[in-house]
Amino acid sequence: MQQVDFTTLTAACCELRSQWLPARIEQVVQQDRFTVYIGLRTLDQRGWLALSWHPQAARLCMGTPPPKGADTFTFSQQLRHQLNGLALIAVEPIADWERVIDLQIGQRPQAPVDWHVYVEIMGKYSNVILTNAENRIVTAAHQVSAQQSSVRPIQTGDLYQPPPHLTDPIPTLSESFEHWQRQVGLVPGPLKRNLLKTYRGLSSALVLSMLSTVALKPDLSTEQLQDADWQRLFQAWQDWLSALENQSFTPGWCRGESLSYTVLGWDITHPATDTQILLDEYYSQQLGEQVFKQLRHQLQQKVKGHLKKLNTKAKTFQDQLKASDTAEAYRERADLLMAHLHEWQLGMKTLTLKDFESGEPRTLTLNPEKNAVQNAQAWYKRHQKLKRSRAQVQPLLEEVLSEVAYLDQVEASIQQLEQFEDTADLLTLHDIRDELILQNYFPKLEYRKDAPPEIPFYQYQSPSGWELLIGRNNRQNDLLTFRTATTYDLWFHTQEIPGSHVLLRLEAGAVPEPGDMQFAANMAAYYSRARQSHQVPVIYTESKNVYKPKGAKPGMVIYKHEQVIWGQPQSVKDRVHAPSPG
Repeated sequence: MQQVDFTTLTAACCELRSQWLPARIEQVVQQDRFTVYIGLRTLDQRGWLALSWHPQAARLCMGTPPPKGADTFTFSQQLRHQLNGLALIAVEPIADWERVIDLQIGQRPQAPVDWHVYVEIMGKYSNVILTNAENRIVTAAHQVSAQQSSVRPIQTGDLYQPPPHLTDPIPTLSESFEHWQRQVGLVPGPLKRNLLKTYRGLSSALVLSMLSTVALKPDLSTEQLQDADWQRLFQAWQDWLSALENQSFTPGWCRGESLSYTVLGWDITHPATDTQILLDEYYSQQLGEQVFKQLRHQLQQKVKGHLKKLNTKAKTFQDQLKASDTAEAYRERADLLMAHLHEWQLGMKTLTLKDFESGEPRTLTLNPEKNAVQNAQAWYKRHQKLKRSRAQVQPLLEEVLSEVAYLDQVEASIQQLEQFEDTADLLTLHDIRDELILQNYFPKLEYRKDAPPEIPFYQYQSPSGWELLIGRNNRQNDLLTFRTATTYDLWFHTQEIPGSHVLLRLEAGAVPEPGDMQFAANMAAYYSRARQSHQVPVIYTESKNVYKPKGAKPGMVIYKHEQVIWGQPQSVKDRVHAPSPG
């Protein structure tokens, strides 16, 4: 993940000064343990300033509004108590070429500074610290004890001390080409490493972008550079310093194997409106994808673990039922022996008798320590035990198989979310996690007490223009089938295969074309576990024919009057990557 460097931070602060000063502080909300949002209002706009001390995504920029929910963080409560109603009057670096920004806050514009919020953008050492006018620390996002750091402890009540100053030379526009070339090439080595080690203010992303724009490889040794190469690189170097001095930036997205950005206009593929939007979109996407992958893996492992246990239990029950199928055979042996007690002799281990029905010889294996009646009684007892076992095991097996079917459905919902595309995907996983908590598959302590967010259904249009809605998970499947559906709609689902509920919405008296039916079947097949198949059986019926059994788990239904149509999931593969929001 690309980190905010000195150049990006400078560009973001320039925009904040020009567009958001002065501003009244109306609200402070902490979204998670790494990000706090400050609600700002100017004479003509409102917005949220995001301050993040995330070890990989520390940043300072205007962002999208934080999601609604209970804020129980102490840090945000202290900020809110001290800063609400005051004015943000300045956004200044604490020193040249430092990635520490001082947000100065007072009663009103032009008034003395009452509070300082120091935003330290320093990778894993990032922090946000509130001090009073005398620079005495009031609160910090991350407090550091003297045991943790003897160099720079950060504790409430201490005098704020800035981070240790960097000792590398400061790059300047006035530096001559000869001196710059001598500095960079003094110790022969890879070009990227030498640039990073020689001057301050550079980042790996900036150097790579600079080298790319002049067509030089990062691992190229400084000894191999020609004069023309040095001249091109120095010109890019000067362009960078000019942009910083003139505060002239060109934010945008860059080409490359992974998503990246720049504020210098180098290698841009798509320009951005401003640096604030650029940073907000980039880190929302990157952090969302990171959390998405972790949560998806966690849910998959949890569901797989439960399914493994349930399948083992089901096999045990099935083996017991299979054994109970031999109950009648024990009774037949006992009847046969009781009918021929006169043929038994002391110490016999086997006895061959004619079968009642077939008349064929049948050999009975006896316990020589028991007499004939005792052997028969043992078989009668075995017969009764196996009969009772079937009566007891059958409902247990049905319960386990029902639970397996439910978890198969949950697993199919998780598998459909192959990659992170927008926040709705992450919210869908949170929804699935909350559902599993309510079903006692996760510890109760992990349950979110705030109301589940509204997530849109997947929405498409059939060839004739009818709306097609698809549930993202079990909760949405229930909402779609029992809340959204009308009596005129058609309900689709893969036959005996876990998958989403699909609703083709129709008007009264409307008859869908065959193409509409096929499209709905194709989508139902795609949003199921059989996504990779070429043909999948899909059932459809009127929505009024779908019922939820009493006590059934989320997403589990029964239906009647269904018909079968073959869905072809591969035929809609390209279309499903860009559904319109519901």
